[in-house]
Amino acid sequence: MSGLAFDPLLPWPLVGALALLAALVALWSLWRGLRGWLLRGLAGLAVAAALAGPALESGIRDKLSDIVILLDDRSASQDLPGRAARTDAAVAEMTRQLSALPDTEIRRVTLGDDPDGTALGAALTRALAAEPQGRVAGVIAVTDGLAHDRAMIPAAAPAPVQVLLTGEDRDWDRRLVIEEAPAYGLIDKPVTIRLRVEDQGAVPPEIAQSPARLRVALDGEPLRGLDLPPGVTLDLPVVPKHAGQNVVSIGFDAPEAAIPELTDRNNAAAIQIQGVRDRLRVLLVSGAPHAGERTWRNLLKSDANVDLIHFTILRPPDKMDAVPVDEMSLIAFPTQELFMERIKDFDLIIFDRDRVRGILMPQYYENIRRYVEEGGAVLVSAGPEMSTVESLNLSPMGAIIPARPTGRVYDEPFLPRLTEDGQRHPVTAGLAGAPAEGSDSHWGRWLRMSQVIPDPRAQVVMTGANDEPLLILNRVGKGRVALLTSDQVWLWGRGFEGGGPQLELLRRIAHWSMQEPDLEEEALLADVSDLGVTVTRRTMDATAGPVRITHPDGRTEDLALTEADPGRFTARWTAPGPGLYRLSDGAISRVVALGPAAPREFEETVATPAALAPLAEATHGTVLRLAEGMPGLRSVREGRPAHGQGVAGPWIAITPRDAASVSGMTHRPLLPGWAWLALIAALALAGWLAEGRGRLLAGRA
Repeated sequence: MSGLAFDPLLPWPLVGALALLAALVALWSLWRGLRGWLLRGLAGLAVAAALAGPALESGIRDKLSDIVILLDDRSASQDLPGRAARTDAAVAEMTRQLSALPDTEIRRVTLGDDPDGTALGAALTRALAAEPQGRVAGVIAVTDGLAHDRAMIPAAAPAPVQVLLTGEDRDWDRRLVIEEAPAYGLIDKPVTIRLRVEDQGAVPPEIAQSPARLRVALDGEPLRGLDLPPGVTLDLPVVPKHAGQNVVSIGFDAPEAAIPELTDRNNAAAIQIQGVRDRLRVLLVSGAPHAGERTWRNLLKSDANVDLIHFTILRPPDKMDAVPVDEMSLIAFPTQELFMERIKDFDLIIFDRDRVRGILMPQYYENIRRYVEEGGAVLVSAGPEMSTVESLNLSPMGAIIPARPTGRVYDEPFLPRLTEDGQRHPVTAGLAGAPAEGSDSHWGRWLRMSQVIPDPRAQVVMTGANDEPLLILNRVGKGRVALLTSDQVWLWGRGFEGGGPQLELLRRIAHWSMQEPDLEEEALLADVSDLGVTVTRRTMDATAGPVRITHPDGRTEDLALTEADPGRFTARWTAPGPGLYRLSDGAISRVVALGPAAPREFEETVATPAALAPLAEATHGTVLRLAEGMPGLRSVREGRPAHGQGVAGPWIAITPRDAASVSGMTHRPLLPGWAWLALIAALALAGWLAEGRGRLLAGRA
């Protein structure tokens, strides 16, 4: 290739001004009738041309191939019925036709799954930025058009953008939309989930107005079913039942139609609501002042989430002395209000060395028994009074206390130890400084305890003197009762003989009594991290069977567990994809939500041209549905329509760019400097001679 180039000696404005001045001088000379006006003007223009530095450039031009970007969408929504096959066929056919074109390269961009949906715009932007704009001859996108980053789709492209949609125009889908869902909720207080059912696409007439039958479950337990027409917003109340994660699953079956909906993966959703207690209300009744009374008060007052009501009985009704009543207490003991009217307001009632001596009437103890059977919690910390005729066991409440006293009191030092059950039970398992088997380590000694005979249904987790039961736990109806047969736990807090985990033990007992999920002795737990799940089976048995995992599509598999600690069996499992999984070992079931139950890829499934149509139109491209036929491929000049309908069917086109690279470039001045001087001088001299001759002729005349 060769061409004319310029290398001006002065700035272009000065060169242009000089040329303009030469032209004006020539015109003025013409107006005055001077015969050398043309030659003088040419001399001035020759000066301007010399200053412009004209030169001849020549080099070797190497033609560059055109580049066509082939975008292959392999996101999850492309696995819907029919789309994967159409994608495979379209990519193969476009590759074949492009390969047949001369000087054409294919840049294939495969778009996979992304947690945030289909990043179609970002993939297209990166692909265009990676190639020289002057070589891009076209973009062919084989996709369903579902882009979750529409803001990233470029507004223009250097060549036609052709979109081949894999979906059909008859596709339709019904999905569940969660508009609002709380992340936290108070236990036993209703929270509201706002939802609706939405139809998309070419919905069959027989389905369009039919309601969806919703199934609502909490932690795998069915709550209710209801019919919800499409397009109607529903406020669904749900009551979290326990602290920690409450999984609410909502779904409906795919409607029956001649043309089935695209997928049922968006027919369900899982909402994880973290259950929290508003305030823990605890009633502490101390039967008499003693050294360990402050232990319970300090424990409960250290928790800002606990509302504590504490009564200490300073003088029983049968004791006669001269101390006025108003000096013994600030308020009277409101037994009627506490144990009849407001007993259900309490999450836990603690009897600390209390005894039966006429302060509480039998009907109050009977009411406490019913309170426990209906789901309440009682903790008894007993002293020597347990072995007397004033023992709580002799009241109507004795039916729920998990042990019967023999009347004997061990008034001697002893070492508290964990039983085999205690090493498994979450209330005592893993307590700091627990005596290791075969070692000389031990907690500090206690000095007194009562001898009892435990209920066969109860669990003895700690023993004391002569291996007699020290801490006994039992379930009664829907509630729980814990019994400490000694009032000496305060010695641990004082550091007597090294002390022990006093606050932690009492905290665990109290929270187990209030049915804290983390302290359930029979539990199936799942610690979720992305798609990984650590399954833990906590049990009082010596072995644990496999856990059956039910996938979102109904497929099942068994997961074997291994013992990590006494009473604790674990296994690590990785899910194949997001969704709602059910774990069960036959006795306990748990629902686990991994990622969204309906991934973003399946929020909208009907193939649509809306996202890419503006870009295709702006570049003279088009949007075609592959279900209507495979298009042919042509080459057209830039700026011409790049799609159309031919005899053989639809066609799309690319625009060859005729790009090239130049090598071996040479630069040679049009005239050497002396030639320019000679030319300018010759023109000036000729003009002067012509003008002088004209004057001579005029003088002779």
